[in-house]
Amino acid sequence: MRFLVAGSINVETTVPVEGFPMEYLPVRYPAGIASAVSGVGWNIALALHTLGSEVVFLSLVGRDAAGRMVREEVGGSGIAAVLEDAPATPQSVILYDPSGRRRAETDLKGTLEAAYPFARFDAALTGCELAVLANVNWTRPLLARAAAAGVPIATDLHDIASLDNPYDADYLQHAAVLFCSGENLPEAPERFCRRVWERADPEVVGIGLGADGALLAGRRTAPVVVPAPRLRPVVSTIGAGDALFAAFLHFRRRLGDTEAALRRAATFAAWKVGEASASAGFLTEAEVEALCG
Repeated sequence: MRFLVAGSINVETTVPVEGFPMEYLPVRYPAGIASAVSGVGWNIALALHTLGSEVVFLSLVGRDAAGRMVREEVGGSGIAAVLEDAPATPQSVILYDPSGRRRAETDLKGTLEAAYPFARFDAALTGCELAVLANVNWTRPLLARAAAAGVPIATDLHDIASLDNPYDADYLQHAAVLFCSGENLPEAPERFCRRVWERADPEVVGIGLGADGALLAGRRTAPVVVPAPRLRPVVSTIGAGDALFAAFLHFRRRLGDTEAALRRAATFAAWKVGEASASAGFLTEAEVEALCG
């Protein structure tokens, strides 16, 4: 299966901290500060690629120093990519504490107001069986184009706190596969799933539950919760949702069984959180299968 993935890519700097809230200090000298190429779109594309799926990746990148780092990383990844120019390259700083909790500070550098060329998107979409569109504003006009081409759409609403947020409405209405985080849900995940189907008609809804695993509900099936295995110490939870989402998409296509796919996705995400960067710690399909026994 060929996936089209459209979403953000940025230079990410990870910084370990002693805890939250942070005590004010004029200067610290923590070991472990590092920079890498990350971003929701890139994390999903790289995870799918590592698992063995075919991917074409679309994003917006500046012609600046950060953009040169991004283009070099993408160029050497083996992933087919169509990177369009942006005013500047997004950057993020991720603070993470010893328990793995994290805070992300992200500067999108004006890409929210940018546009991805329709002709380049349409060309990349040819031959793809699923369009994975991150809910960053420049992908919004692409939803209707994927739908018009008959290509199903998968999206992740991340830390959603309300189904009434107008920012997410277009993504909610177009998604055949809808994922989100359970961290800020206003109600129990099972009730939230029922309310999703009062608003939209996805085939499946997945909710990441952190250390408690993940929940999956089908249009006509009861919710099921799979546990999160404890595979290695948690370093940072940044990117765990991207990993869960990407691995579910890969194994759903590979196995044709949504619950089995979610169990493998939970394993994939549980291993990934042993790394500080959102784009690090991805397993191959064979490694996931070995861990799942």
